[in-house]
Amino acid sequence: MSDLIYDWNTVDGPPPSREFPIEFDDETLRDGLQSPSISNPAIDQKLRILHLIERLGIESADIGLPGAGPHVVEHTTRLAREIVDSRLSVRPNCAARTVIADVRPIVDISHSVGIPIEACTFIGSSPVRQYTEDWSIEMMLRSTEEAVGFAVKEGIPVMYVTEDTVRANPDTLRQLFTAAIRAGATRLCLCDTVGHATPSGARALVRWTRRLVEELGADVKIDWHGHEDRGLSVVNTIAAVEAGADRVHGTALGVGERVGNTPMDTLLVNLQLLGYIDRDLSALVEYCEAVSEATGIPIPANYPVVGRDAFRTGTGVHAAAVIKAFRRGDAGLANLVYSGVPAHLFGREQTIEVGPMSGKSNVIYWLEKRGLEATDELVERIFLAAKNANTILADSEIFELVHQVQPT
Repeated sequence: MSDLIYDWNTVDGPPPSREFPIEFDDETLRDGLQSPSISNPAIDQKLRILHLIERLGIESADIGLPGAGPHVVEHTTRLAREIVDSRLSVRPNCAARTVIADVRPIVDISHSVGIPIEACTFIGSSPVRQYTEDWSIEMMLRSTEEAVGFAVKEGIPVMYVTEDTVRANPDTLRQLFTAAIRAGATRLCLCDTVGHATPSGARALVRWTRRLVEELGADVKIDWHGHEDRGLSVVNTIAAVEAGADRVHGTALGVGERVGNTPMDTLLVNLQLLGYIDRDLSALVEYCEAVSEATGIPIPANYPVVGRDAFRTGTGVHAAAVIKAFRRGDAGLANLVYSGVPAHLFGREQTIEVGPMSGKSNVIYWLEKRGLEATDELVERIFLAAKNANTILADSEIFELVHQVQPT
């Protein structure tokens, strides 16, 4: 279809190429559950979500913060055991403060289940956190060395997470990252904890960190973890990918504290369309619906790709163009003419509705799609009803009009 559009997105060249594939870490089952509006999912719901994470090919998932107490230990252990028993490829990780008391439960679960569980040891790194908490750099370095060193000694991998990295002083980050790497951390996670970053800031931070890792001669990967407070989480994460982040984090529907995390679903869609990944995303709708059901967070009608209205139109001129594409027998053209996202890649299809903004072509198509004869009388009856309505006609309303005109 490339000859049917002029793509201004590529005028300045294609997206930057990468020497290594991008990985994803799904935070739905831990960081995502910090939203004050959610219902905490039952374990069966969490297991279903875990399997959908697997179906989407997401490489790793945060399955809990077991240092929070026995109730979290129980669910975290069950999720880890499911990965083993079902032979899932998704790799588990768990959050922990940089204190041994938080890391020890991760070690215990890892040993009991028989699978490596990455410890994501986090500590605030910005001056505002240090001032508020009354932390000295000496205390932060000591906690880092003790927690990371303990995990490594116990045989589990460590991702060292600096909260509020995007507002942290480079000298502080240099000391913390150096201490974590020397203690055995194999990943550094750069966090936009309060959604402060812009794309330029995300790129600058990732590039600075890569230079530091190279300077230290370390074999350490870099993660990016974003939040949505300024509505920039997806574009910030893409900027981090372009700057060389190895793995990026997100949650289904962007659930999470305050206004949420980077939405994993929208991120996957955009990285697929940009060519950074090539995977089967047909389970994306089911993934989002499962999380919505489990947490009680509704999917907005206009939510990208998975929202009810994402590929749905009742507007006459728009519908007419889509219908003409369908009549050519070309689903690809129908997905292109009034949509920037190919619906079929994500298990969706273009839908034509009948409402006050519709033309008669909407009515005719609706009837023919259902194998009904579009007589002049029936089309006129439905068309007038739509013009007098204040919203899209429900299928049941249209079928009632069909029965009035064509009783069986």
